[in-house]
Amino acid sequence: MMTTTTPIRVPLVQPGTHPELAEVESRIMAERGRVSLLYQVLLNSGPIASGWERMLTAVRNQTGVAADLRELTILRVAVLNGASFEYDAHVPHAQKAGVSAEKIDAVRQDVLPDVFTPIEHLVLELTDAMTRRIVVPDELMGRIQQHFDPKGVVEVVATVAAYNMVSRLLVALNVAH
Repeated sequence: MMTTTTPIRVPLVQPGTHPELAEVESRIMAERGRVSLLYQVLLNSGPIASGWERMLTAVRNQTGVAADLRELTILRVAVLNGASFEYDAHVPHAQKAGVSAEKIDAVRQDVLPDVFTPIEHLVLELTDAMTRRIVVPDELMGRIQQHFDPKGVVEVVATVAAYNMVSRLLVALNVAH
């Protein structure tokens, strides 16, 4: 995980201080109940904050990916990319989704231990391939396609891809608190 004490590389935008951002701030509040540190960073660009909120709302709240599987995926991406802020932010979501403490800790291991169900292990294997190597081997994608219909394949892949985007932005901008 990232251990830097370097400050965040862009200013935080305090909600309510830029009238032109009122609409996007309102949508963020409606979906998330608050304007988190991540969104205070993103609000430096209204169009990016707006598009980000819509995309991540779709990924987190509007797909058929089971909440526990989604949160394990997000935690694993955060670990692989050194995004401590993202990991810490999603532990409560994983707990709420019923992910055990043992599995939450296990995603931190370099080699995944045998605590995961077969489908969890498969999706985490996909997560590792997409995050570490970018290219997903045909054999692995074939196994994913055996467990998910085309909609499910797109949604699982989009979840991994979206949270790689999140974690890489957080790491690049030193959002670690």
